[in-house]
Amino acid sequence: MPVAAVARRLGVAPATLRTWDRRYGLGPSRHTGGKHRRYGPADIRRLELMQRALLRGASTAEAARFAREASVEDAPAAAVQPARAEPDRSVARRLRTAALAMDGAATQRLLADAIASAGVLVAWENVIEPVLSAFGAGWAGNHAGVEGEYLLAEAVLGALIRATPVLGSPRNSRPVLLSGVPDERTNLPLYALAACLAERGIASQLFGTPPPADVLAVAVRRSSPAAVVLRAQRSTVADGRLFPRVARGRQRSRVFAWGPGWAQTPLPEQVELLPDLRTAAERIEYVLLGR
Repeated sequence: MPVAAVARRLGVAPATLRTWDRRYGLGPSRHTGGKHRRYGPADIRRLELMQRALLRGASTAEAARFAREASVEDAPAAAVQPARAEPDRSVARRLRTAALAMDGAATQRLLADAIASAGVLVAWENVIEPVLSAFGAGWAGNHAGVEGEYLLAEAVLGALIRATPVLGSPRNSRPVLLSGVPDERTNLPLYALAACLAERGIASQLFGTPPPADVLAVAVRRSSPAAVVLRAQRSTVADGRLFPRVARGRQRSRVFAWGPGWAQTPLPEQVELLPDLRTAAERIEYVLLGR
């Protein structure tokens, strides 16, 4: 398989595979008649082992060493199963059942397996977001299964953080700053976006707890990010006047609004509205890197 096909299969950026090849020797071992190299089954299994080690908290170097040294024949069967293009619906049902049963271990395993086999974006679209939505919107605590919703949210947060490694050689020279607007409480989509960008080799700086407007403006000026993404889940906290404050400074950044809270909010002309996670990841990659 060529590098692009393997990258799609694993849910990572082609640049990430090239970095793993260059730094850790986890590259394609087969050659075609020309100069092109191709990944064979054993190469892909090693990459799957590395990806699973990363999701379990290993550093990139540790995961690469594990993948090189581990015997594929001795590895657990679950570690060498071919990656699925898309999780089936039963994964979402099992995840919801585990959360409702307050089975934290099963919840974490299902999330880790879904992300490892399909990548963050597909796992979010087909498993995580549907299950979160099934529990009901809001955190008022007056609907059935709210305790399972809290457990699921914590498990999702941990899974997304583990799926967001610190990039040694990001493709972008300046980070993408991700934040909710002040007083916004829903931040899991931001962690999902950070993980999706990391899979594409794009580094980000995430504020899981949205700072006040003046603190956010100072953070933008001091870090000079390549792009700023402000998420608003609720229209009651979406304020378009925030954008001119964060867009000031010598180093101009591309500014994006993301989330349903912005749907009815007038936005400055230079602010681009992002409708969903997939569009957000793809558009940021294109704006920063032209692809």
